[in-house]
Amino acid sequence: MRTLHVAVVGGGISGLVAAHRLRCLLGSSARITVLEQSDRLGGKLRTAEVGGRAYDVGAEAFLHRRPEAAELVAELGLAEDLVHPTSAAASIRAGGEVRPIPAHTLLGVPASVEAVRQVLSADGLRRVAAEPALPPIELGGADVAVGALLRERFGPEVGDRLVGPLLGGVYAGHADALGLRATMPQLATALDSGVGSLLAAAATTMPAPPQPRGRRPPVFGTLTGGLSSLVARLVEVAAPEVRLGLPVRGLVRREHDWRLEIGSATAPRYLDVDGVVVAVPAPAARKLLVDVAPAASKEYAKVEVASMAVVALAFPPGTVLPERSGVLLAEGERFADGTPFTAKAFTFSSRKWAHLGGEPVLVRGSVGRHGETAALQRDDEELVAAVRADLAELTGVTAPPVDAVVRRWGGGLPQYGVGHLDVVRGIEDAVADVPGLAVAGATLHGVGIPACIATGDAAAARVAAHVLGRVRG
Repeated sequence: MRTLHVAVVGGGISGLVAAHRLRCLLGSSARITVLEQSDRLGGKLRTAEVGGRAYDVGAEAFLHRRPEAAELVAELGLAEDLVHPTSAAASIRAGGEVRPIPAHTLLGVPASVEAVRQVLSADGLRRVAAEPALPPIELGGADVAVGALLRERFGPEVGDRLVGPLLGGVYAGHADALGLRATMPQLATALDSGVGSLLAAAATTMPAPPQPRGRRPPVFGTLTGGLSSLVARLVEVAAPEVRLGLPVRGLVRREHDWRLEIGSATAPRYLDVDGVVVAVPAPAARKLLVDVAPAASKEYAKVEVASMAVVALAFPPGTVLPERSGVLLAEGERFADGTPFTAKAFTFSSRKWAHLGGEPVLVRGSVGRHGETAALQRDDEELVAAVRADLAELTGVTAPPVDAVVRRWGGGLPQYGVGHLDVVRGIEDAVADVPGLAVAGATLHGVGIPACIATGDAAAARVAAHVLGRVRG
């Protein structure tokens, strides 16, 4: 029997999960080739050495309440390395003050007035309390911008002080440009069901309170050796042929198989395969699919992307951090002297994760929102200095770091704009008409690790069904 050969374009978590699942479905004899144009695998999962410690400078954790990542960790034999955050609470800097992030909210949308009493002004609280008496929200199946809806129902403060910073942390975007249905699907579902108030809709999404003496399940998880250990284990188990530093320049569907053009335009190479998984960011997917799935390419072109940077800092022993897991900064926050902050968030990792306690003291700052490029145009030394100044203003920590690492993430963070679900439906419908082709990645059904894993699994199942069907047919 002829050896089956499948290509996975893109070596991030979605592509590597697709390769792993293809191995499971196609067996040990199949050829699986992963092509990644950069010099490493893992995409946004990257663990660096900072101050002599393994420290994530990309994604730092995954949502544990969603099952895909935790199940994959267990499947790969990494369950003993799985850890959860400490009890240290997160905080937010808004209106010039740092306060705990309210617990009884959905990404900052309050489920009660009491939940946000410590964060909003008296006028902001009045607006929240009055919201249920406004005319009922009737979306009629349409999507709306989160920021506009919040201002209409609550006034400016809920969006500026709570939802904006939280969404900015997830998407590196702005609430005014992000769509409700893709970023807060639970809220949209509640509104579609006839709940006419944002306050009431958020309340319907809240988990039941824990039983007496009970504990809530952990929200987040990570691996003690860093999330790159997940990447390494996927590669080990999937055993693909890995080709790094080779961009895929084009896809051609032939009568019975696919041809990939890879390498430079002046000296192209070709790879013939039975099926293809495309697991790359939207701009690259648009180019790859322009001939073989033009309707999908057109939809990918509608997805904007943001850039950001992580500044990882290791401080000397004895450096005292606040008793919090970190702090998000609302847009427009400034120093006491009026200087704008550079960072949008800080994670006090030595407080947040027990396995990162001890020496040195680890902190990471995040910089960059969609459309804001000035801060990211600074060189590494300037960016470190600016983030250190922000940290000093927020916490009083002025000690020189013993190590600093800057990791820039250019153009890889998709923006889930108004109508994003329609865009994704258009992509997937168009790809469904092309035998042997599937797509995966953060552009589709969520930017978090579990969502990316789900798209990789689904893409692998689709391509495997095609190639196995041809063999059996």
